[in-house]
Amino acid sequence: MDPYRKNAIAVGILFLACTAATLLSYAFSGPYLKEQDTLASLAEHSGSVITGALMEFIWAASAMGIAVWLYPVLRKSDGALALWSVGFRMFEGIIVLIGTLCLLGLLSLSLGSASGAVPGDAALRVPGALMLGVRDWAQYVLTIIAFNLGAMLYYTIMYRAGLVPRWLSGWGLIGTLMSLAAALITAYRQSFGEMSSHELLNVPIALNELVLAVWLILKGFNPTAPDAGTAGPE
Repeated sequence: MDPYRKNAIAVGILFLACTAATLLSYAFSGPYLKEQDTLASLAEHSGSVITGALMEFIWAASAMGIAVWLYPVLRKSDGALALWSVGFRMFEGIIVLIGTLCLLGLLSLSLGSASGAVPGDAALRVPGALMLGVRDWAQYVLTIIAFNLGAMLYYTIMYRAGLVPRWLSGWGLIGTLMSLAAALITAYRQSFGEMSSHELLNVPIALNELVLAVWLILKGFNPTAPDAGTAGPE
């Protein structure tokens, strides 16, 4: 019996939840942050923005959960890399939540402006631009970098230990490098949230994590891999 079957199912479900929450968060709140009058747009669609913020909370929680449930499996093969992978995915979750707080702060400013409880547009321009800037750098650059560094480490362990088929973990390693390149291009171009050609570099890792999720749910980790079954889950 595979002692890590429960871990594999949990990780697979969390991968699916994280992907769905990420996409839904952008769908619910992303369009309104790119309007010319951002504050007015947020106030007009406050319900959608709040839903997007809740999706981001699920995104952060599931990203952290992936790291926690993977760690007992990965540490048997390389404890140091496993711990670093946990750290980066925890950092990812924290950065996501910082961006979420900025989103909710912008929403409060917009609602205050609409109701007259906060001074006019000129007074809101600086704090609004600051919060939007922090959110853009958090969501489109730092979060992506943290995610890819954490993913690169656990794919490295999976590849070395043969915990999943090497074509799958190898695909993950290549995908993380491509996604890192996309994040760096976004940073230097400051093309936050724009549908540019370099965003296609994120597609391979997104597809890989969906395939990995299904694989773990249906088949789990390879029980014959070195150190994969030497101890029960923690």
